[in-house]
Amino acid sequence: MSSAADTIFALSSGGLPSGVAVIRLSGVQSREVIARMCGTVPAPRHAALRSIRGRNGDVLDEGIVLFFPGPHSFTGEDSAELQIHGGRATVKAVLAALAEFEGMRAAEAGEFSRRAFLNGRMDLVEVEGLADIIAAETEIQRRLAAEQASGGLSRLYDSWAKRLTHARAMIEAELDFADEDDVPGSVASQIWDDMHALQQDILNHLADARVGEIARDGLKVVIAGPANAGKSSLLNYLAKRDIAIVTDIPGTTRDVLHVDLDISGFAVRLYDTAGLRETEDIVEQEGIRRTWLSMAEAHLVLLLSDDPDTDWNALAGSYSGPLLRVGTKADKPNRFWPAGSADAIVSVKSGVGIANLLAAVGGHLPDLAPGNALALPTRRRHVANLVEAKEHIARAIASGAAGLDIQAENLRLAGVALGRVTGRVDVENLLDVIFSEFCIGK
Repeated sequence: MSSAADTIFALSSGGLPSGVAVIRLSGVQSREVIARMCGTVPAPRHAALRSIRGRNGDVLDEGIVLFFPGPHSFTGEDSAELQIHGGRATVKAVLAALAEFEGMRAAEAGEFSRRAFLNGRMDLVEVEGLADIIAAETEIQRRLAAEQASGGLSRLYDSWAKRLTHARAMIEAELDFADEDDVPGSVASQIWDDMHALQQDILNHLADARVGEIARDGLKVVIAGPANAGKSSLLNYLAKRDIAIVTDIPGTTRDVLHVDLDISGFAVRLYDTAGLRETEDIVEQEGIRRTWLSMAEAHLVLLLSDDPDTDWNALAGSYSGPLLRVGTKADKPNRFWPAGSADAIVSVKSGVGIANLLAAVGGHLPDLAPGNALALPTRRRHVANLVEAKEHIARAIASGAAGLDIQAENLRLAGVALGRVTGRVDVENLLDVIFSEFCIGK
């Protein structure tokens, strides 16, 4: 049975074989295990070349050994790293030797980061940023994750928490020490102007939630249109491989397929959908239902048609969000698209118009200058707790007639909601979910 008192170990460097494999240890036995396997423990944070031996004294490998005494380590505990050759047999032998020591066990997913959180080395926003750094595939995702992992977003939330604490302190001072000469007679001029400003700060921050969502998860772009309009062909062309089946038979696409692109450093996820048409096929009907659902959830819809006389409004149906009208099969003879009849006119056979289409899609991406800090809310739990904090501040401002004690309680609840974002309070039920998303060894 696993215990927080155990010393844990894991391969932290990814798939094998590799040139170098890094095995990480954390816990009270780290120093002793390194001493027994490597002869001596290197000076803290100094790399040393050592022979690494099993419990019977056999040399398993020769590699670099590092020791990080707590609390000045990633986890806040005594920690160590073994940098060895990345052959499968070598790594397996070293991991097996570690498991033979009493009190040592293989780490669970995300356990190193969880210990860092529990030991106060990171808060939840920084932990989530670290997970996003590992998963980042585009430059914007990397920048956003780096901002969070380095504590940029946490510092903003901590500054808000301090303002709430100061406001509550002023209220408590008036309630408890109203007769003292050095306590202001009214807290109104001291704190409520700032609470109005804080409420607006949070509101402005929440306005960037959509930008944060797009930066982290990508711009969701749905390709829709009639059957045989060229939707799957466009997806395959942009993916540079055959993802969707393309035939002349209408209704080939039954489910929603997707491919990820990198446009201007942003992740852009393109979804191919079933053709919009009347059909008696039950399976195709379900595909069309999913098409409308995907359109409703999209950041942008590419509405495709190969007919220059298309009634775009009728084709869009009930969808009223952002869309680009895309004329397809421009290479076909006698296929003339009048000026202004579509936002982009393309051919996947010749490639004509594709660059213009991608530029038009890029126009729907957020404007994030390279030098700007990315202190953006990126997760639904961030947004939900920030909305709750804002609402409690609004209640505190509006409840003056109810008395200072009621106002102070509302500000306390605002602080609790804000604390849940960074993990300062009441987050135990979130930990298993958050850390289960990490890879083993992190």
